[in-house]
Parts: sequence; C-alpha cells; structure tokens
Amino acid sequence: MTDTVHAPTAPTEQPARPQDTPGKAAGAAPAPDALVEIGDGDTWTTVCRYGDLTPGRGVTALVGGEQVALFRDADGALHALANRDPFSGAYVISRGVTGSRAGTPVVTSPMYKQAFDLRTGDCLDEESAPDGTPAALRTWPVRTTGPATPPPPPPSAPPRARTLTEWRPEDPAFWERVGARVARRNLWLSVLTEHIGFSIWSMWSVLVLFLGPEYGIDAAGKFTLTAVPTAVGAALRLPYTAAVGRFGGRNWTVVSALLLLLPTAFVAVVLEPGVSYSTLLVAAAVAGVGGGNFASSMANINAFYPQRLKGRALGINAGGGNLGVPAVQLVGLLILATAGAAHPRLLPLIYLPLIALTTVVAALRMDNVPTTRETGPALREITRDRHTWVMALLYLGTFGSFIGFSFAFGLVLQAQFHQQLDTPVKVACLTVLGPLLGSLARPFGGAWADRHGGARVTLVTFAAMAVGAAAILTASRLQLPALFLAAFAALFVLSGIGNGSTYRMIPALHRAKARHRALTGGTVPAAAEATAQRHATALIGLAGAIGAFGGVLVNVAFRQSFLTAHNGDAAYIAFLAFYVVCSALTWTVYLRPSPHRLSGV
Repeated sequence: MTDTVHAPTAPTEQPARPQDTPGKAAGAAPAPDALVEIGDGDTWTTVCRYGDLTPGRGVTALVGGEQVALFRDADGALHALANRDPFSGAYVISRGVTGSRAGTPVVTSPMYKQAFDLRTGDCLDEESAPDGTPAALRTWPVRTTGPATPPPPPPSAPPRARTLTEWRPEDPAFWERVGARVARRNLWLSVLTEHIGFSIWSMWSVLVLFLGPEYGIDAAGKFTLTAVPTAVGAALRLPYTAAVGRFGGRNWTVVSALLLLLPTAFVAVVLEPGVSYSTLLVAAAVAGVGGGNFASSMANINAFYPQRLKGRALGINAGGGNLGVPAVQLVGLLILATAGAAHPRLLPLIYLPLIALTTVVAALRMDNVPTTRETGPALREITRDRHTWVMALLYLGTFGSFIGFSFAFGLVLQAQFHQQLDTPVKVACLTVLGPLLGSLARPFGGAWADRHGGARVTLVTFAAMAVGAAAILTASRLQLPALFLAAFAALFVLSGIGNGSTYRMIPALHRAKARHRALTGGTVPAAAEATAQRHATALIGLAGAIGAFGGVLVNVAFRQSFLTAHNGDAAYIAFLAFYVVCSALTWTVYLRPSPHRLSGV
C-alpha cells in the first residue's frame, strides 16, 4: 500500500550538498531524524524524516501541486519521480516494486509492469506512452538536512496528555515503536467499559425473571420490557458514534460510563412489588443508554488499528463487550440461587461500584486519537451509497439476532417449556449459555474474515443460521427441549461469528472504494484513505444502530407470536426467511462474479 507523509514543522535548513542530484540523495546514510526535502525550482519542500522511510517501499508526497513518488532504496539512497504512470494514467508509481535490472535501480509499475530507472526516470521497456509522449518519468532533486531544533527536555514528571499528538497506525515503523502498545491499552480498557455498558443494557433480560405474580405482568408485558431498552439503545448509537469525533474517544468513554449510573440507581430505587408498569417502562427505557456505548466504543477502536488488524481488534472489542450480556445474567442467576427472586434490587446495586471503578480507570488510562468532527457530513454522504444499506441489513441479521435472542431467550424458555422449566433458577441456568457462546464466537468471526474475507464468512454464516432456524422450528413443533436448546445455542454461536465478519466488511468495503478512486479517478491516495476512514466510522455507527433495532424486531416477533398462537413458531419462520434473504444478498452484492464487484470485501 502507499503511505502519505506529512511535513514536520520548523526544519533547520542546510545548503544542498554536492551529491544532491536530480532524483537522488546519496553519500553516507543520514541520521534517522534528518529531514528529507524535494526540490522544485528554487523551492525545497520538507516531506518527512529519513527514518520514516522504509527501504524498498514508496510513499507519496505533494510537491508544487504534483504527486511525487519518493523511494529509499536498499543502499539508503533517495529517489523522487512522478507518481503518475504514463501508460495507465493512474497515480500508482509509489506502489511499485523496487529492485535492479543489470545493476540499474528500478521501480516496476503495478499497472502494466513497465520498469523505470529510479535515477533518471527513463522507461527501460518502452520509449513512448500510448499517446505518443515520452515514457520517461519526471525526476526531482532530493536532499537531507539537519533535523528540527530539538524541544527542551520535559519536566521530570510530566502529566500524560489526554490527546495523542500524532497517530499513524498504517506506518509499520510507528506501529512497531509506539502504536501497538497504545492501541492495545485502549482496546482492553474499551472492552472493559463496553462490557459494563452491555450489562446495564441487557439487565432487563434478567430482571423480568424476578417479576413474579405479585407484579401482575403477563408474558407479552415482559417482552415489551425487554424490547424498550433495545429500542432506546439502537436510537442512541448514532449520536454516540458522532460523539467520538466531536469530543474524543477517551472523553466520551468517561461520559458514557458515568451515564450508566442513572439507570442502575433508578431501577435499584423503584423495583419492588406494587410499582406501576409505566414506571418499569421508564426504568427499562433509561437502561438503553448502555446500548449506545457499543457504537462509540467501536468507532473509537476502529481509529486505533491499521487495516490489516481491524477485524481482529473490532472482534475482540465487540466480543468482550457482548460478554456483558451473559455476565449480568450469571450474576442474576447467583442472586436467584442464593437470595431468591424476592431481591431483584441486589443486581443493580452490585453494578454501581463497578461503574464507578470503570469510569475512573478510563479517565486515567485511555487516550483521544487526533480526529476530525466530520462524522455528521460523513453520515450524510454514506446514506447515498447502496452498500450502506446492504451492510446495515446484514448487520441487522447478525447482531439483531444476537441481542434480540439474548433479551428474549429466558422468556421464550419460560413460555415454550414451562412444565420442564418451572422455576426462574432453571431458566436462568440456560439463559446465560447462548449469549456466552455468541460473545466468545465474535472475535473468531473477525479473525476469520481477516483471513478469508468478510463476505465469504458472512455468506456461510447466514446459510448455517437458516438451517439453525429450521431446526428450532422443528424442535418447537415436536416439543423436543434438547434439540431446541442445541439449535438455539448454535444460532447464538453463528450470530456471534456473523457479528465479527460483517463488522470487518465495513472498513474493508471503504478501503476497497478508496483504492478504486485512487486507481481510476486520480484521487490522491492520502485523501482517499482519509475519506474511507471517515465513512467506515460513520457506517459502523449507522449499522450498529440498525442492527440493534433488530433486537426490537426479534422481541416484537416473539410477543406477537405468543399472543396469537401461544408459541414462537411464526417468529421462527420469519427468522428462517430473513436469513435466506441475507444469504442471497451477500452472494449477489459481494461474491457473485461481476466486473463491477469491489474486491477485498
């Protein structure tokens, strides 16, 4: 890939040395912090530090309004040539492979494989381009100068900056030296805070099991209580995504963590027999703030990691957050098994100190990535792209299934097999299994998508989910609890894998679009990459919101099915049909052979 370098500030300029020649800087190897300058007439443009350049790999610089391909060869010499390939017209020379031909250092164009002399720009294969113009590339003089005046030494114990001064995850040297360590720290803290957010969001999937006859709420009313926080969380995901760009990832993580205190304290105060159903609805709605945390956390981590590691990183972040669902269900099970169903307030009271601790750790150890505030414009831009709605629909099928089943599974077991599962403890023991398996499977979905392609993994996942839904329908009609539980567990695992693979498709999709614009439209690669990053972040938020709304649809489907037929068969048929549609859509848009298909998704 091509890196675009940015000019450091305040260089200490030195006069050009005698060995400064057009297209090359030779002699003894400069110091790593020496500044590389490209000449254009009487003007020298500082483009990077010598140590930022990787031998044998090109970067793109903008000099005098023209794209220049800058190379550092294996001997340490620097070469600067025009970035435009005269045979294809694409700005791709900096992506070419360097080597030598009969002792001549060359770069081979990635388009039609013509070789160009790095020193003179001459084409060694053909004399003229298709339009009759000479095939040689223009060269620029290159020189190195002394480094910028070093800053004064910092005080002995400086406070750690909340916002990173620079962030270049696609630069291998920067990533190895600084980036990986910083990104890893922010990833694990993001997992922790998102985990707590998911627990608060899904707390009502457990609290409804405490609502015995003394609360006077039927099965349909309980399904509504689980659907309300899902809907609110889905709606909050868009503003939460935008908040990362506006306030900074670390800053918004702290604010969003503090907001979790509100629903937790509220339900701890009001939850007791005799409370009105409308009050419970309000308490459930406020718990929706936990659902917004996922979108802001994913948008934040997406900015920390390079393209090649996004699937794994986003999978770990999302999977660790998703584990908040079985975690709160496990805590609820322990309360049911020890204190009993008469003490639902213990559940939120346990989480209050955890929220406070998580907030303090995030404030002390997380970082803000330098970013723009353009999420709003980016969101408007992606809504005009058909791929946005395809990806949103696919994520609706994967994450919507996971979160919807996580909220509704316990109630479905109570209603479907009430004779075999006649106590809340028995139900809770099984309820925790599905979300746990789905959460653990999510990182594997992202990692497999990194290796095999997100679209391929997503297609296989949806096909298998259709088979799982058919098995659940069969088990429901024949009243086979063992098959029902096994098929539902498989559906949870598959939805987790699909969550990881579909989210991996989002940055890969916009990266592919950026490459296409750079190759065919002459767009500056750096600008195309920046646009891809903004669009991917915006789509992560939009797809997350629509996917979470799928959880509402799952609960509504179950509610209506049990109201009309006293079983979930109609809902299972709807899920089966939807998974078949998603399979067909994935194949048609991203895998079917077509000259217009984007590769690498």
